[in-house]
Amino acid sequence: MRHLARKQRVSTGTEALALFIGLSNVSSRKLGACTQCRYNSTGTKASGTVNIDGKPYPIDQWHNLSPNITSAISRKLHVQADHPISITRAIIESRFPGPTFKYHNNFFPIVSTQQNFDSLGFPADHPGRSKTDTYYVNQETVLRTHTSAHQADVFRANESEGWLISADVYRRDAIDRSHYPVFHQMEGARVWDRTRVANGDIATAVLKDIEALPKHSMKVEDPNPPTHPERNPLQKEHSLAEAEAIAAHLKHSLELVVVEIFSRAKAAAISANPDYVDEPLKVRWIEAYFPFTSPSWELEIFWQGDWLEVLGCGVVKQDIMEKAGQPRQLGWAFGVGLERIAMLLFEIPDIRLFWSKDDRFVGQFKGLSANLDNLRRFVPFSKFPACYKDVAFWLRSSSSSAGGGLGANSQDFHENDVMEIVRDIGGDVVEDVTKVDEFTHPKTGRKSLCYRINYRSLERTLTNEEANGYHDQVRKALVEKLGVELR
Repeated sequence: MRHLARKQRVSTGTEALALFIGLSNVSSRKLGACTQCRYNSTGTKASGTVNIDGKPYPIDQWHNLSPNITSAISRKLHVQADHPISITRAIIESRFPGPTFKYHNNFFPIVSTQQNFDSLGFPADHPGRSKTDTYYVNQETVLRTHTSAHQADVFRANESEGWLISADVYRRDAIDRSHYPVFHQMEGARVWDRTRVANGDIATAVLKDIEALPKHSMKVEDPNPPTHPERNPLQKEHSLAEAEAIAAHLKHSLELVVVEIFSRAKAAAISANPDYVDEPLKVRWIEAYFPFTSPSWELEIFWQGDWLEVLGCGVVKQDIMEKAGQPRQLGWAFGVGLERIAMLLFEIPDIRLFWSKDDRFVGQFKGLSANLDNLRRFVPFSKFPACYKDVAFWLRSSSSSAGGGLGANSQDFHENDVMEIVRDIGGDVVEDVTKVDEFTHPKTGRKSLCYRINYRSLERTLTNEEANGYHDQVRKALVEKLGVELR
């Protein structure tokens, strides 16, 4: 999820709100310098067209899409009936009913760089713009990296007092059980207009709306004041009463979401295991810093013996509303990752499963969209053996990562390039890729890296011969695409 200046720790909640405000990726992945990726998964073709979901697009030297990525565009898991991602979306939407809230679930994932970066204030040299991080159709067009690519357009359209955007988003990323190059985000906002409330009194209007919200009995820890001059400052455009009222509405609304999700998760757990030990549901609010909201918070839930960050939120900075042509509106916003919630809700252990077409997976959720009360946990259908293979190589001496100077015609090494090569060849047969060794030669200064690739199918036992076949292709591609020297 995108990079921001966060105090001390990085969390899922931080990343979730970052998707709303359009900053850089804040997950465990490593960000490198903003250089063009040397590895182009479709070759080096600098002109022509590519057909994506039935539409032709011109391509240039920035084009770095592969068939593995473009084939995912038509899947639309977040609106696919009986799919865990779609079910999770529907559960969250149920706590934000219409007509107050309008749902936007069908925005097309190809957007302009202006929508994805410029409208959100990304500087020209921001790492998020790099081909190592983002999938480019061409220099001016990308696969959206966050739902925030549509944020300004939705605020500007001003079609409802509140809205939710759910969508598939695309990032070049690590390979493991919790990262995938395509994932799903939901962001939401609720605004009040000074010209549409009695006497222009936002605070009173918001407090009245809070009274109409359902009540809950969940334990909530919220030890900090609504605002703090240093840690969580009040915006100069807002009165304290306005900020406090909006914060209270935001927090209560999201608490209701937690109650909805985890009450269903508990019911499913009890149904699967009559001996399940129940524990009181409780949450806590943590002060946070986000450049485009203030005050801001993360919401954590105590679940199965541990505190988990589930989302980020805050009072929208007023300059965002002004840039969207709505200077008289004040409101709140939140962001959440749907895979994160779905994995907790259904006890799904591997993010690759969401993309499986195996009936042993998809068949477990049939009929749930029509009746969410029948929610049930995922039951693993098998655990197939892992097949580990190592690949070690020297980086090119001209790479700055190898200890040498960056040549005029060379590109710097980035770990995401390795991940993309492995992903293009192995696809979902690869469970994870981990760097297990790094060595710099004391005399030459050249750097050697070793990666361990775990080949494991979710659907069948993978033979050693099959794994060797994939691995041989990976080794050859690393040499051809990155110019490394195998050890």
